[in-house]
Amino acid sequence: MAISKEELIGQIEQARRVLNESIDLNEEYDIIYHNSIALDKLIEEYIVSGY
Repeated sequence: MAISKEELIGQIEQARRVLNESIDLNEEYDIIYHNSIALDKLIEEYIVSGY
């Protein structure tokens, strides 16, 4: 079953907050990179779903 548009948007917003916080806290590059990739995957899923 596909995820709803609203759920996906919520996940994207949460991933964005996590990424921004890791940048603001000046965390290690690997952590920031991992958070960035997680956000990118969600955005890709949003685009592929045609929302």
